[in-house]
Amino acid sequence: MPDPIESAATALATDPARAEREARALCARMPGDPRVLLIVASAQRRLGRADEALPVLQDLAQRWPNAMRTRYELGLTLAALDRRDDGLAQLERAVTLDPKFRDGWQAIADLTRAGGDSARERVANARLVRLDRGDGVVGQAAEALALGEPARAEALLLPHCRAHSGDGEAVHLLALCRIAVSAFYDAESLLRHALVVKPDLTAARYDLASVLHARSDGQAALTELTPLLQADPDNPVYLNMQASCLMLLGDEDRSEGITGALARRFPDNPHNQVNHGRVLRVLGRRGEAIAAYRQALSVKPTAGDAWWALANLKLGTLDGPDGAAMRAALAGPLANEDRLAIEYAMGRCAEDAGQFGASFTHYQAGAALARAAFTFDPMDHTRRAVAAAHVYTRAFLAQREDWGVDDAAPIFIVGMPRSGSTLVEQILSCHPAVEGTMEMPYIPLIAEQVARAGGPQALSREDVTALGAQYLLRAQVHRRQGRAHFIDKMPGNFLHIGLIRLILPHARIIDVRRHPMASCFSNFKQLFSGGQEYSYDLGDLAGAYRAYLGVIRHFREVAPGAAYTLIYEDLVDDTEGQVRRLLDHCGLPFDPATLRFFENDRAVRTVSSEQVRQPIYRSGLDQWRAFEAHLAPLAVGLGDALEGWRG
Repeated sequence: MPDPIESAATALATDPARAEREARALCARMPGDPRVLLIVASAQRRLGRADEALPVLQDLAQRWPNAMRTRYELGLTLAALDRRDDGLAQLERAVTLDPKFRDGWQAIADLTRAGGDSARERVANARLVRLDRGDGVVGQAAEALALGEPARAEALLLPHCRAHSGDGEAVHLLALCRIAVSAFYDAESLLRHALVVKPDLTAARYDLASVLHARSDGQAALTELTPLLQADPDNPVYLNMQASCLMLLGDEDRSEGITGALARRFPDNPHNQVNHGRVLRVLGRRGEAIAAYRQALSVKPTAGDAWWALANLKLGTLDGPDGAAMRAALAGPLANEDRLAIEYAMGRCAEDAGQFGASFTHYQAGAALARAAFTFDPMDHTRRAVAAAHVYTRAFLAQREDWGVDDAAPIFIVGMPRSGSTLVEQILSCHPAVEGTMEMPYIPLIAEQVARAGGPQALSREDVTALGAQYLLRAQVHRRQGRAHFIDKMPGNFLHIGLIRLILPHARIIDVRRHPMASCFSNFKQLFSGGQEYSYDLGDLAGAYRAYLGVIRHFREVAPGAAYTLIYEDLVDDTEGQVRRLLDHCGLPFDPATLRFFENDRAVRTVSSEQVRQPIYRSGLDQWRAFEAHLAPLAVGLGDALEGWRG
């Protein structure tokens, strides 16, 4: 005959009402038995009657202070009564009594995640992975990764993987160590090896898709994601990744269908609401995007990505009550990612209100949090600029001037971010011969491919032609209007002007330039979704701007006409004259539609999406001057670039 106490306890998970009935019947036969009272209290909590469970559990905890399960139930009950800190204290007492108590660690992870206590959540998750993986090398490494210590994890895993290359799970963890430091090509190789030795390692395949997505290779990421979706078509994590990959490929309509369905399916998930809002913004459906962001905040008032998404519309969307709500959020416990996003949103809110000192303080606080998260080398841009000048000399380019693919379709727009490149793209895309696409990742991917093959000097004529053809083939997926020309607006491609000239010698390259103080400060106050690590420090920004100027000036000397420079301030002052000159450079006749660019309803994927849907205005030219008192480190770092930036 089954044990009646065990029967009642088993019923808790699936039928707490039955568990309570059975336990109460047992109370009549076994008055005061702590096991039965614990079942009653647990059932009451599960049935939404935590207030009734609390006195029972407090009495049990007082009488049996070292009863782990009682501490666990008391912790969950206190949390259900909005006494989160008291609940966490009880849960931590439970896992102290039994460090291998998995349910206790999971409850701590869940509560700290909900409360934004990222440090305690990380510890709990680390204990969970250690419990799942055991005490060997793999378990220790998994725990170190969960604690944010990839170097320690890698030191454990490297000798193990060398000795046990067939241990797919260990190789997968080693790949995660490389992902943690953005070494995505190393991670890709390791993940592919892990999948060779263990093809059913689903987590490794998803991480491979994530790595390819992080490198902006949407098509390759979708290829890896497809078998996962086939096996689990309703998995929201896979669907979110699919939607993001489709955005990389310029298929906003399909992406909106997926994110919209997820937002409806999970209305209480702020992440899904924000994702949907971002796609709606790209599609120009501003009101719906705002509603999605507001829905996210109604669910989670501390959702930093939703606050920043509203602020990043740059249309004064935030109001006084919003500022109060954000200040309240900053005063409490927050995950770092929420805190830095809210700091940036507060910076924008204060700037709109003319409170420039307070605004800069918030921008600076957000930038410090962002900068601390990166392993960025501030000399990286300078080194890459010097390397480009060293390889792409006048002689090198002259010897190869007739190499590459003879195709004038691409128009590359380069420069520092936040310098007007999206506006120029919008203007050109209004011409009937030009299609606006997106920030394509293909030139940086080809540049990495070339670097790994020994550099441009190692390429044969056939190699160069193949690379040009590869670029055009990959870009073809974005060309849907059948126009003679298409735009690739990736600002950072200024570092690859030499490569573009080599593989596509007849492509046009437009350098969009803005006053260095205006350009750099606009970057500093922007929270980017990825990349631009130099933008979170004024000194780093100055170095990046000087490196950019150095590259453009180098190619002006060694390949005159390689890049046409358009000054943003001139475009604002004399829009028609500058547009006519730009079209002449591109070999295009003037078309008046290019002056009505703000009427273009094409999808715009950059942070300037709302600005380029309005006529040009002068008010933004000198916004940086209101912050000039705070920008001395930037001015010092820019040095003589402040005087000679136009040349």
